[in-house]
Amino acid sequence: MTPIRVVLADDQALLRATFRLLLDATDDVLVVGEAATGAEAVRLARSTLADLVLMDIRMPEVDGIEATRRITADEALAGVKVLVLTTFEDDELVLSALRAGASGFLGKGVEPEALIDAIRTVAAGDQLLSPAATRAVIASVVERPEPRPRTEPAGFADLTAREREITALVAAGLSNTEIAGRLYISPATAKTHVNRAMLKTGARDRAQLVYLAYEAGLAQGA
Repeated sequence: MTPIRVVLADDQALLRATFRLLLDATDDVLVVGEAATGAEAVRLARSTLADLVLMDIRMPEVDGIEATRRITADEALAGVKVLVLTTFEDDELVLSALRAGASGFLGKGVEPEALIDAIRTVAAGDQLLSPAATRAVIASVVERPEPRPRTEPAGFADLTAREREITALVAAGLSNTEIAGRLYISPATAKTHVNRAMLKTGARDRAQLVYLAYEAGLAQGA
């Protein structure tokens, strides 16, 4: 099995060393670089052929949000996923990370096994939001004072009724297996609908689909 190539981006050397010890003890994960700034994270993502960057937000010079934006905007890094791991899980940071193209968002209090599972999940192309991060997205949309734009984001008009329904459930935080159970379909069918929704809306991954669905108002009442 080819290991998941990970770059650790955090301005605290002790935390990087702790994460490296944990990940180096995992057979299917390989740490290929460490960065203390966002700029270094972008450079290492490119030079090490990384699959995933474990990204802190609060870093000097270039922060994790801007570094994420640079990685996801670079066509040469199209296959690189960003998993944000931070102490701060407030609404604006979560939304900023999703807007920038992050594929996952976790708090630093996560259990070691959950972190490893998150790396595997995001590297496989799935979305991963912690419960706190999901609540932040929901709260931000529900409490937003201004009215919603009348025009949905590009591609939403092309979704079938089933794809819209499943996109709403993705935005509510359900996995493919949970969606399958809710709608009495197979997980494979649920995954197919999710993939088609991402293709039609131009979402990079499930995390971005979640954000777009909330922006479109599609997740209300899900």
